[in-house]
Amino acid sequence: MSTAAAEPHIWTSLPVPVFLIAEDDRVDDLNPAAEGFLNTSARAARGVPIWQLIAVDHPLEAAFARARAQETPLFVNDVDVGAQQRAPLQCGLQIAPLAGAAGRMILMITPRELAGRVSQDHSVKSAAKSAIGMAEMLAHEIKNPLAGITGAAQLLSMNLGPDDLELTDLIVTESRRIVKLLEQVEQFGNLTAPERRAVNLHDVLDRARRSALLGFGAHMRIVEDYDPSLPPALGDKDQLMQVLSNLIRNASEAAGPAGGTIRLRSFYEHGFRLRRADGDGQSLPLQIEVIDDGPGLPDHIRTDVFDPFVSGRENGTGLGLALVSKIISDHGGWISVASAPGHTAFRISLPRATAADLEEN
Repeated sequence: MSTAAAEPHIWTSLPVPVFLIAEDDRVDDLNPAAEGFLNTSARAARGVPIWQLIAVDHPLEAAFARARAQETPLFVNDVDVGAQQRAPLQCGLQIAPLAGAAGRMILMITPRELAGRVSQDHSVKSAAKSAIGMAEMLAHEIKNPLAGITGAAQLLSMNLGPDDLELTDLIVTESRRIVKLLEQVEQFGNLTAPERRAVNLHDVLDRARRSALLGFGAHMRIVEDYDPSLPPALGDKDQLMQVLSNLIRNASEAAGPAGGTIRLRSFYEHGFRLRRADGDGQSLPLQIEVIDDGPGLPDHIRTDVFDPFVSGRENGTGLGLALVSKIISDHGGWISVASAPGHTAFRISLPRATAADLEEN
């Protein structure tokens, strides 16, 4: 008798992936959260060796066998766990023998605790918000004198020789570059709250893809890997377009002139829920990934890439991904990144539109 048959409500309600493993290490059963984690059906996963379904960056087979032989639980913290259809995610593993069933084991995968991260992110974002507020005020004050400096340099250039013109041209060019940076800073304050309604994410992805191929991403190969059954999301179509365009642009710039491949992926993940510091939860089952085969994020910025003014490019402003993070946060969503040389995946998790949202459209 399977666990699902014995305790159907508990089994299906568990918010984390759980597997029932037979004596030969094959999957005997799995709950809906595990189906979502693997992005495959229970029917397809049953009978498959567990180590073919999941990839763990830790040698577990021997420890798993000892836990089975000694009938003792096994706990593994902070390991990257991936599957064929998803990028690795840092998780904790809990393994225990199934009472009354010799040789059968329970494997539970717990993604890294989000509540602590959200609490930490809240303080980071509060500090970032204050810094951006000050930067917006300074931007407004600096733009006016910069306009005067630019105008004065242009007037001076009218009476200068070729050698001195090079200096005034430099003043004008650099002043305009600073103004552009200040305008990007001001964009944080001018960004309106999202007008959230039912959105077809594939329409937004297609718009971003076509726009990229006609411009900054013309040297890239952009492939689609969509879940055709993906339901509508709750979001602001224009702001989500801005987010995806920014991520595709970053991937294109990281590839350099030689180009590369960008994969736009969508899928539904059952049970993905963001727990906030106040205890409230938000279901975020709709997943979008922008994956590139570029060099990856530099090690020194990998954990801070969504903070303002953090950039891995020379002369980069470090505002693009901070703006992306702000938009997704305003949507009640979640954005994360997994990066290694040859594989960088930005993942966006969004809420699903309700029936009432669909009626409003």
